[in-house]
Amino acid sequence: MGEPKVGDEFITHEYDEAIAVQQCIVEAETTLSTKHPVASSKNAIKAALTEDQDFLKQLKTLGKPHGATGKIEDVAEGLKSLMEEVLETATTEGADSDYYEAHAVLLNIKRKQMDSAGGMLEIARATKDTELKSAATAFAKSQKTSCRVLADELAGYAAKIATGSSPSAA
Repeated sequence: MGEPKVGDEFITHEYDEAIAVQQCIVEAETTLSTKHPVASSKNAIKAALTEDQDFLKQLKTLGKPHGATGKIEDVAEGLKSLMEEVLETATTEGADSDYYEAHAVLLNIKRKQMDSAGGMLEIARATKDTELKSAATAFAKSQKTSCRVLADELAGYAAKIATGSSPSAA
């Protein structure tokens, strides 16, 4: 793992990770917004995608002065690999359980990003960065809302799969 990052190096690392994870979210939502077998989930993911694309652009803009480019390190690499693997299985095999898993992984990555927004908010407060504070506050609120919607959709999908009223058969 190497020496711990501190100061400006840590801030750059946090931006890099946020950008890389947000890119992963946008890529997953891009796929699931057209391929998800549940129409209401597809619509919820499309709505989240629009905001998440905007947040990705904003993260890149805010991170640029710190030298952040979205460098993929351990955490982001693990999330990206897992998301790509489950999406590949879902889009290749097309089973509801595979789409359910992809939906669940997306939700977990968004929750991780929501937690990161809290860290970015505290960094903004500590460094008196009002632009970052405003962005992190809006980002956290948006992630919380979309996570709640996606969690509700995932729960409904689980019930449909469990009872055999598979949305793919509809």
